[in-house]
Amino acid sequence: MPLVKPLSPDHDADTRMLAEFFNETLGFCPNSVLTMQHRPAISKAFINLNKAVMDNQGNVTSALKRMIAWVSSNATGCRYCQAHAIRAAERYGAEQEQLDNIWEYRTHPSFSEAERAALDFSLAASQVPNAVDDTIKDRLYEHWTEGEIVEMLGVISLFGYLNRWNDSMGTSIEDGAVESGEQYLGKHGWEPGKHK
Repeated sequence: MPLVKPLSPDHDADTRMLAEFFNETLGFCPNSVLTMQHRPAISKAFINLNKAVMDNQGNVTSALKRMIAWVSSNATGCRYCQAHAIRAAERYGAEQEQLDNIWEYRTHPSFSEAERAALDFSLAASQVPNAVDDTIKDRLYEHWTEGEIVEMLGVISLFGYLNRWNDSMGTSIEDGAVESGEQYLGKHGWEPGKHK
């Protein structure tokens, strides 16, 4: 049972209009947003931040942004966000081999060195204490511009918020996200846990 129940998608008209963004991303409006709308200023600010962070300005693809989100969510243990991130990666064109082998991104040949640097950055930045160091920085600068690094850290930071929100809230996970979690993450023990 969630800490706070989600409100109806029709509760706040402005949130409902902004939340149409998620129909493309996930195929549904997340229960996390429906819970945030208990304070509509939060739900609207969150959706606008999400749209800004996920906007592509350089070579960081939509699929890679969602894989960065998955690594971040995996590091923090939020099963709700793990399933959402892998579902969005799938919907945004991540290669099937990458989806099937996301757990082995450091060694699997379907991942480039640039992608590995980005995903290692996500892992290091999501740990407490933070593990970003000169080695991570040097690897990033071999493949990415400063603007692209800012885009990546935007994703990591956005999911830091979401990981805390959804794990603390015990947000109920939607059917579509459960299906993606089971398909791509289940072989490694993923299950909805408290998000049922």
